Amino acid sequence: MAGVLYLIPNTLGECEPDSVFPAYNYGIIRKIKHFIVEDVRTARRFLKKIDREINIDELTFYTLNKHTSPEDISGYLNPMKGGADMGVISEAGCPAVADPGAEVVKIAQRKDYRVVPLVGPSSILLGLMASGFNGQSFAFVGYLPIKDHERAAALKNLERRARSEKQSQIFIETPYRNMKMMQDILSACQPNTLLCVACDITLESEYIKTKSVGEWKKEKALPDLNKRPCIFILY
Repeated sequence: MAGVLYLIPNTLGECEPDSVFPAYNYGIIRKIKHFIVEDVRTARRFLKKIDREINIDELTFYTLNKHTSPEDISGYLNPMKGGADMGVISEAGCPAVADPGAEVVKIAQRKDYRVVPLVGPSSILLGLMASGFNGQSFAFVGYLPIKDHERAAALKNLERRARSEKQSQIFIETPYRNMKMMQDILSACQPNTLLCVACDITLESEYIKTKSVGEWKKEKALPDLNKRPCIFILY
């Protein structure tokens, strides 16, 4: 009987795993000996947080990134043929959502292996939950273009979709460019468009606020979003 592929969420930052994971996850993780990860060092650190007694030297890690070929990924899953369970660990949040783990899941499904997602934090859903926006119709569009004119056009398009389809539009930016993104949103969007900014979700420094673009512009100082994981939502 083939093994199971478990999708293991990670914390969204420096916080105690007990605050975001159910006890069930711990039992599953402790029994797995093969992990597919983006970065071995951070995966080891995460597993030590889960269980200080875990023997890292007994574990096998397979590195997954945008350069990993489908052939390599398929080879990574070979232990499952012999009945060994495997785990995919994201760098932050949920595997396979805005994450290269999706390629692993696609291949596992093609091979008819059982895939089990474990419960854990998703900044996309948590941000949407706290925004006050439409949670029945929403789109996560990932990263917007970097070039100013292309980004402005993308923001105006998302604004149109939010207005015409009553659909929440969710996107992200590289943390060190968050402040630039914030300024671009305020420049491109109409004053009555609503913007939720959600950063450091689940951490002690968590910040989640919804205001109209016009209200954001009137703020004496914008929140410091520099180098903080952040979700932007337009509605």
